[in-house]
Amino acid sequence: MRGIILAGGRGTRLAPMTAVTSKQLLPIYDKPMAYYPLSVLMLAGVRDILLISTPEDLPGFRRLLGDGSGFGCRVVYAEQPSPDGLAQAFIIGDPFIGGESCVLILGDNLFYGGGFHAAVRRASALAEEGSAVIFAYRVKDPTRYGVVRFDGSGAPASLEEKPARADNAFAIPGLYFYGPGVAEEARAVKPSPRGELEITDLNRRYLERGRLLVERLGRGVAWLDTGTPESLHDAAAFVQSIQDRQGLMIACIEEIAFDNGWIGREELAIAAERSKESAYGRYLRELTQRA
Repeated sequence: MRGIILAGGRGTRLAPMTAVTSKQLLPIYDKPMAYYPLSVLMLAGVRDILLISTPEDLPGFRRLLGDGSGFGCRVVYAEQPSPDGLAQAFIIGDPFIGGESCVLILGDNLFYGGGFHAAVRRASALAEEGSAVIFAYRVKDPTRYGVVRFDGSGAPASLEEKPARADNAFAIPGLYFYGPGVAEEARAVKPSPRGELEITDLNRRYLERGRLLVERLGRGVAWLDTGTPESLHDAAAFVQSIQDRQGLMIACIEEIAFDNGWIGREELAIAAERSKESAYGRYLRELTQRA
């Protein structure tokens, strides 16, 4: 399976913080925002990753992540000159996807909680079999998101992008799994009235053919998007609280790579030395001693 992180856009709701850098390079507590979606792909077992961003911001991501070898992955990069919709990521990434199954995660989404690791592993396996898999999450105000409604049997019945009313609807987080052929499906999507290739329209194509599966994320899973100053602050406070309480880091990419068997103790020690003056580096050093 191939993974795509979509880290484009201008981050206008976070101005002036985003005047000179990508939103996804801003910190969420003690790590760059991009580490959080990257860690989700790694938890799903994905090692081949394409990061899509603006021409101006790609150099920053290259400096941050390099070729991915430091955390057991292969990371490549592609430009999105203008934000023309989430589904555009599959058209841009078509040469990278190469006919394989694929997962797309938005660069400003954070997931954490019991059962989430198992949920993404299930979604990955279903996508390998040819299905499209999205997630549903209960929020106070679903009208800010794409939403899914279910029929009486619990099967997905309809999808809508930012509806005026969203009674009995669940928000769809920015994490999407697809079987082979998603680039061709994306090319068949027509631009919406706002001129974008909407991922809701792409998912609707799968729904209409009975190929869309929806996994509900329950109370044990936290989903945060970080597109406003308030939500960025809330995410940082959440990460700090969990880490201080448990003594375990969220989205420590080298730890995930080590646990997956993608890097060894030596690579872990090198990463610890790179950040030796920070709490992140000290955490990695402790891992090398416990491993």
